Formats: sequence, structure tokens, C-alpha cells
Amino acid sequence: MTAPRAPSTSTWFQRFLLPGLAFKAVVIGGGYATGRELAEFFLPSGPWGGLAGIVLAMFLWSIICAATFSFAVGMGTYDYRTFFQALLGRFWVVFEAAYVLFVILILSVFGAAAGAIGAATLGLPDVVGTIALALAIGAFVTFGNVSVERLFTYVSLLLYGVYILFVILSFAQFGDRIGQGFAAAAPPTGWTLGGLTYASYNVIGAVIILPVLRHMTGRRDAVIAGLLAGPLAMLPALLFFTCMVAFLPGIASETLPSDFILQQLKIPAFHLLFQTMIFAALLESGTGAVHAINERIAGAWRRQRGSELSYRARAACAAALLTGCIFVAGRFGLVALIGSGYRILAYTILLVFVAPVLTVGVAKLVRGKQSARELEIPA
Repeated sequence: MTAPRAPSTSTWFQRFLLPGLAFKAVVIGGGYATGRELAEFFLPSGPWGGLAGIVLAMFLWSIICAATFSFAVGMGTYDYRTFFQALLGRFWVVFEAAYVLFVILILSVFGAAAGAIGAATLGLPDVVGTIALALAIGAFVTFGNVSVERLFTYVSLLLYGVYILFVILSFAQFGDRIGQGFAAAAPPTGWTLGGLTYASYNVIGAVIILPVLRHMTGRRDAVIAGLLAGPLAMLPALLFFTCMVAFLPGIASETLPSDFILQQLKIPAFHLLFQTMIFAALLESGTGAVHAINERIAGAWRRQRGSELSYRARAACAAALLTGCIFVAGRFGLVALIGSGYRILAYTILLVFVAPVLTVGVAKLVRGKQSARELEIPA
């Protein structure tokens, strides 16, 4: 059986906002938080085209999240294994293989990014920031859903607050340049491809955060939460992108657009706060990815043993995964190997997740097929 829900104790925040905040937590990662992904996918389309691409990605995320959440709630599947068994049958293992490779890649990248933050901000050796991130992820996933959900909530408050302050400071110092950038912008071009690519690139987050859906009371909750997930995830991107327009076209080639703007602001204390926020964004993204695997293991354990996975077992699983991904994979060249086929990996996820959930998943819901709680899903 799947993990039980407790709708009678669920709050409106847990039902409607928490899924969107969790989705944001997973997709923001290192590239979005630093502005690198925004420069890659949206700046080439110009100021207005970039905004249009962001809105398109937001719309696509809302639709896919609404369909994913609805299917999960309708079928009673709150970890990715049971979700894909209900959706794909015996072909569910294709997603798991792709997801494991995806996690190896992103955790290795996050570990390197955390090391770079520690080195740039505090002058520490790279390994210190990497170890700090691994320990923090391990600490939060050890205590399961409640701990992870609190992380998503409080880091979201930090993140939204820092981005709002970032926009206020940017407009105060170079608001005229932002206005000039939009006023002088050429007609938007290529924004459709940018929005589609970016939305596809990160949509796996809708599956990673399935454990937080256990608070929902029905499909209505799932649809509302899914539609809100797009705006909640893309609001910081929209704010950040607006500030980046002040420094076009040069900022498009910056490795860390956020750091470039922070240097222009010349406020050391805020620079440190922003770097702290990026580390927190890496933490919640990495935690979401590892927690999804822990919940998949916990679900199998629950079906086989009839008991919950212990804190010690969760910590052991996380430690093994983090050690393998953050420290070993990079050393043995697995990150480069997986990264070279990343587009193929992304297309595979689209093929085994997005296409089926928008077709087979919706069709099963319309037909009112029996829930996964009534199916005999092997452990």
C-alpha cells in the first residue's frame, strides 16, 4: 500500500502552496539561482521575448504539474516508483534508470557549486563547501517528509525575500537602464523555443516532489496546486530577468550573472546574503532529489515489511547516494559521461513522463480507473 494521507489535518498551505514551493525548490538549483540558465534560455530572445518565454514556461509547468498531481492523487501514488507503475506498467524502470542518472549529474554539479560558493565568499577550500552541502542534505532527508517540507517552506521565505530585495536595490541603482533596455528592445524572436526547452529541461521536478501531495484531499486540490506551481516557481526568475535587462548584451556571456549584478550594486552585506540564498537553493534542490529516492525506498520497505523506514536507514541511504554522486562520480568521470548525453536524458524523461501523463494519465483519470491503492503493485 502507499503511504496514508491525513486530509483531516491538512492546512490550505499544505494543500495548495506547499507543492508549488517544493516544485520551485527542485527546479531552481544552481543555474536558475545564479541567473546562468536565464541567460542561456531567455536572454537571446531579448527583453520582451525573454519575458514571453518565461511566461510560456510557467504556463507549461502549471499544466504538467496539474496533470501530474491529479494523477498521483487519483491513483494514490506518492513516490515516483508507484506513480510510474500506475502510469507505465512494467516500463516504469525506464524512468527510474533515467532519474538515477539525472540525480548523479545534478548532485555532482550542486556539490561543485557549493564548493565554489564557499571558496568565493569565505576563502575556504572547495571541499569544505561541498561537504557542508552533503551534510546539510543528509540531515534534512534523515527525518523524512516533515523535515523536508519545513526546509522547502523556510528556504522559500528566504529566497523570495532576497529576490524582492534584489529587485528593489537594482531598480534603485539602475532602474533607468532597465527601462531603457525594454524601451529600446527589438521585437521578440525565438522565445517559443526558449520557453519550451527550459520547461522541458526542468519539468522532472513535478515527479520529484510527489511525497508532499499526501496532504491533498482530492483532485480539486491537485489541480489548484498544480496551476499555482508554475507562477510560484517562475516568479523569482521573472524578477531576476528584469534586473538582468539593465546590462544587456554583455551580461549574457557572464558565467554568473548574479555575481556580476551584485558587484555593480557594491553592497558587500547583501552580496553575502545573496550567496547564502544560493547555497540554500542548492540545499533544497539537492534535498528534494535525494528525498524522492528515499521515499521510493521507504515505499518498497513499507510494502514488504509493513513498517516505516527508520531514521537511521534514511540517513544511510542518503549518505551512500551523496558520497557516490558528489565525491565519487566526478572523480571517475561519470559526470562528464552523463553530461555529454544530457539532452538524450532530457528527451527520455519527456518521452516516459510528460507525454504519458498528458495522454495515458489523463485518459485513466477520465475513465475513473481504480486507484493504485487497489492494485497489487509488487515491492
